[in-house]
Amino acid sequence: MRSSNPVFSRRGFSRDNGYAGFNAQPQAGGPVAGNPYAQGGTGTGNPYATNPYAPEAQLAEGTQAPARRVMTIDDVVARTAMTLGTVVLTAALAWFLLPVDTDNVGKSYGIAIGAALVAMVLSLVQAFKSKPVPALILAYAAFEGVFLGVISSAVSTHISAGVVPQAVLGTMAVFAGVLIAYKMRWIRVNRRFYGFVMAAAVGFLLLMLVNLLFAAIGGGDGLGFRSGGLGILFGVIGIILGACFLALDFKQVEDGLTYGAPREESWLAAFGLTLTLVWIYLEMLRVLSIISGND
Repeated sequence: MRSSNPVFSRRGFSRDNGYAGFNAQPQAGGPVAGNPYAQGGTGTGNPYATNPYAPEAQLAEGTQAPARRVMTIDDVVARTAMTLGTVVLTAALAWFLLPVDTDNVGKSYGIAIGAALVAMVLSLVQAFKSKPVPALILAYAAFEGVFLGVISSAVSTHISAGVVPQAVLGTMAVFAGVLIAYKMRWIRVNRRFYGFVMAAAVGFLLLMLVNLLFAAIGGGDGLGFRSGGLGILFGVIGIILGACFLALDFKQVEDGLTYGAPREESWLAAFGLTLTLVWIYLEMLRVLSIISGND
């Protein structure tokens, strides 16, 4: 499975040029030309010609690979619920246990930054793994939740108590909107779309890094990309990019279901969706914070 997030792109399900939808044919696991998950193999270099998660001894010459369980939509929903549930749980604990007040602000921010760095390292480790590791994904979710909890608490305390629920509702609205647009085939997910989104994401991240560098050297907000009018503009662009990544995530999940991806790949689907939703939430939180701060 290939994650649609900028630095987590690995092996892909398929790359067709048609409209994305939930009614793709044939059924999961069926013999399809170019199917990267076919048991019988469809070409040289097929990583899923046999069960990729079976022990080497089981695939020895003269033995038949055990039947593998293919990924289902229930698997994706369950793993995503576990991953997002971990984020929400640790965020709630961080909110209440690490209050961002006068006495604890330095400690709380320090823990939040440390948790964010650990989450980034864990996500990179998972990105370079040859197969999903549930413990790594859940650990990433736990540390990411700590970071989100402290940041959300700070926004609620120092800017506006209504910003956080608004950001949560906004993230849910984006998710629902993209899901509906994807299912109705209003979004054409193909190679051109993928290339455009990835190029835009790289450009966006480079601009943010340059802004951070100028902020570190000269103080303030650097080039002003994350505050004021420009901050709102770039925040909206970030949300739109997040919505595009959701479309890519949905496409990859659909391809996995259609071509019979191994059940373990549902953890990577959950991982990608969680990364994208965290991105959208943070951009939504920033935009709403800027708007509330200017009222």
